[in-house]
Amino acid sequence: MTLLFFFSALGAFNGLLLSLYFFINARKKNFANYFLSLLLLVLSIRIIKSIFFYFNPNLSNIFIQIGLSACLLIGPFLFLYLKSYTEDKKPNWIIHIIPSFTAITILGYFYPYVEHSMIWSTWIIKTIYFQWFVYIVLASKYLHPTIEKIREKEPLKKIDVWLLSIYLGVTFIWLAYSTAAYTSYIVGALSFTFIFYLIILLLIYRNSKESDFSPEKEKYKNKEIDKETLYLIEQKLSIIIEKELFLNPGFNLEEAAKELKITKHLLSQYVNEIVGKSFSSLIKEYRIEKAKKLLETEKNYSVESLGYDSGFNSKSTFFTAFKKITGLTPAEYQKSHLK
Repeated sequence: MTLLFFFSALGAFNGLLLSLYFFINARKKNFANYFLSLLLLVLSIRIIKSIFFYFNPNLSNIFIQIGLSACLLIGPFLFLYLKSYTEDKKPNWIIHIIPSFTAITILGYFYPYVEHSMIWSTWIIKTIYFQWFVYIVLASKYLHPTIEKIREKEPLKKIDVWLLSIYLGVTFIWLAYSTAAYTSYIVGALSFTFIFYLIILLLIYRNSKESDFSPEKEKYKNKEIDKETLYLIEQKLSIIIEKELFLNPGFNLEEAAKELKITKHLLSQYVNEIVGKSFSSLIKEYRIEKAKKLLETEKNYSVESLGYDSGFNSKSTFFTAFKKITGLTPAEYQKSHLK
């Protein structure tokens, strides 16, 4: 029993320390870390409440209410953290935090857990977990670029793995609490400790000197392409641009190989070794070039329609790719071009 308490509490208290670390770090480097700091804070408060309630059911009801109330902010902070990384601007946090905070404060005042524990356990807690789930769904759209890389079998960068781990970790904790009635109430706390230390390992790895999370540089070793084939592929590759095949959001390596009448492996090797990038990155560049031309000729394009007309399947994927390749947002690019 002592070991169970130790392991379940370990992650929660260290979560508070890591929350402080990211808060300090946010002031120096990255505004998004404010949201990560607050996410860890409310998660830790929720976990600490679970631990003490499990080992001491006679815990003060006001502490139980604070722990449950913290859950209402977990989803919004997860959403704001991922959003702030994907979109190169500060998100409007007020519309996500203030309504939730106000609602739970008013509910807590008129229906305190001390006197209305049945109301809390029947519908308030269920509403809180539902709101948490809604934000998990909303936040998933900011992982589309990472999911696309996985689908295209493109090596992930450390930031991709980091954001995916944060998202999956919060989702797993939500699942642990949502199914606690069928397992054990302490599972959520133990899950947090396990996930917390996995994230710590990722944080250490993320700060190392390696640039990719899983680089593969020896893939085509001892399989050189002869000069004649190189020339042939170079000529064929221009077909993708001429026919604007990249405007199809589903256009991938397999589709390109069929269109160019060469093997998928040979095309992949050429793009990786000769062009020096992944096929997915090459297609993104073609799409961004198309977007730049549209921005130079059309004045009233919205970011969403511009992305779709350039071959991207989501606004967030387009915005991230455009900023990464050009160093500017679409609006900034158009403004600089019109000068």
